[in-house]
Amino acid sequence: MATIQARASRGNKYWYIVESRRVNGKPRPIMLAYLGKANDLLKRLQSTTDKIKLKSYSHGAIAALLKTAQELDVCNVINKHIESKRKNTTKYPIRNNLTAGATFLLAAIGRLCMPTSKRGFYDWAKNTSLEYLLRTNLSKLDSQHFWDLMDALPVENIDAVEQELLKKVFETYKIDTSSLFFDTTNFFTYIHTTNEHCTIAKRGKNKQKRADLRQIGLAMVVAKESMVPLFHLTYEGNRHDSVIFSSVIHKLKERMSFLNMDIKNHTVIFDRGNNSKKNLNLIKADGLHYVGALVPYQHKELVNEAFNNLGEAEIAGNLLHVYRSKKNIWDEERTVIVFISDGLKAGQIGWVYNLLDKAKKELTSLQSEINEKPLKQRDKEKLEQKITRITRDKKISDLISWSLTHDEGKYQLNYLVDQEKLQALEDKFGVRILMTDRHDWNTEEIIKAYHGQAFIEQAFKNLKNPYHLAIRPQFHWTDQKIKVHYFICVLGYLLATLLWKQAKEKINFTGTLDNFLDYLNNIRLAVMLETAEDEKKGCVKAIYKLEEASEDENLLIQEFAIDRYHIERRKLSGVGVYT
Repeated sequence: MATIQARASRGNKYWYIVESRRVNGKPRPIMLAYLGKANDLLKRLQSTTDKIKLKSYSHGAIAALLKTAQELDVCNVINKHIESKRKNTTKYPIRNNLTAGATFLLAAIGRLCMPTSKRGFYDWAKNTSLEYLLRTNLSKLDSQHFWDLMDALPVENIDAVEQELLKKVFETYKIDTSSLFFDTTNFFTYIHTTNEHCTIAKRGKNKQKRADLRQIGLAMVVAKESMVPLFHLTYEGNRHDSVIFSSVIHKLKERMSFLNMDIKNHTVIFDRGNNSKKNLNLIKADGLHYVGALVPYQHKELVNEAFNNLGEAEIAGNLLHVYRSKKNIWDEERTVIVFISDGLKAGQIGWVYNLLDKAKKELTSLQSEINEKPLKQRDKEKLEQKITRITRDKKISDLISWSLTHDEGKYQLNYLVDQEKLQALEDKFGVRILMTDRHDWNTEEIIKAYHGQAFIEQAFKNLKNPYHLAIRPQFHWTDQKIKVHYFICVLGYLLATLLWKQAKEKINFTGTLDNFLDYLNNIRLAVMLETAEDEKKGCVKAIYKLEEASEDENLLIQEFAIDRYHIERRKLSGVGVYT
């Protein structure tokens, strides 16, 4: 138990907090803290709270990301590919004591933690520990600062930057690249139709239901489970997936060679929208393997054959109805697997029932309208056109039978849903057809590989998350700025997935990437400013300390050594500040 004891020295009494402990088996007083003279102690106890000011900053994500970026030498890698617009100089540009590499890194961290416009960057940054850790003032980082330095990265250099960064990632982390997942998505913009400075934003089928706006496409390849991005391509919003796939495969193979990846030991997994004979030939040209999907409507004979020969197989603990065979598709023998997906079946059934409910509601409303308002015989053709329009969807057109009769000056509408046809249609729902050249893989391996497509779908969901990692808002309207902006966002996503992978492997973190970033952002650095008794003569004393953290947050603090970053901040000079 600790006690307060006094010790006399030169006629003065000094107070200490002392605890009795056994040393070599004998009790000895151990001093824990020095309190000073009685008057000093009284002044400290009587001091008012306005002498101490307290403020805290979001710190965990900032510290962990800066440390990871330093390990990968992100800023210097980017700066190697920056071009200065000054004549007769090869030195890369610096604005407000920040290189282009440091600026891109800060922009990526900002997109990852709290997506804002470039103009709003400092409004977010001033509430974080960025300025303290980097020992620099970020108040001048406005939109013009970002635009000037973004302009210094030629779009043709983005691939080289990404390759070098990934090479350092492979040297530092163990990434499972046996299965590579490819997919595309698009992001709508508010770029005006008459804006001719932008050729990459086009109108097309938008996945967020905004076909009225110009959009930009993004293709990505991510690694198995870790979701680490290995390749990205920003492209015109009106290009079809299968066309993009052919150009991506060629560039992906180049990147794999650069990273010393044995192409013949890797498998690329893609969805059915990328299928074509040409694309499959491109994949197999250098021995790259694949798992893809086929459209059931285009292979009706195979589906009918499968339904007559379905067997049961246990896949990842679930019992599925599966049919496996080898078929000649596009002039080559491929292993095909037909199975019933319960999730897909439920979704398709729900979709059809929603269409039926909508049609029945409109037909019932039309019935009431006819009964209440006598119609002339010449209106029959208009009524028939209206009924046909209500039941025009091909999924339900064969399910609803109707008749329009005229009796005693009135029309009578009757309709009926054919339950037998509806049941027959339900029985054929949920069909998936997979194809692969991995003839040596068992059925479970093939299906699980295809189900891994969810990894890249989740990656795109993360990039559309309005709270973390979001590519939008995107306030750029030239092709070069847009492509650099997308590169910055993918860079942030790369750093986030590396940290997330480390947390999952080292401390068994089971949450999503979104949860992970929330935990890191909740780790805060508090600063206590204590003013002297005489404010004119004294200095302000600043004490930095982490706030009290939860159990999960403490695990992250220990794993990423976040409790040391604000103490050892001088070691973070490698992020490119003042260089």
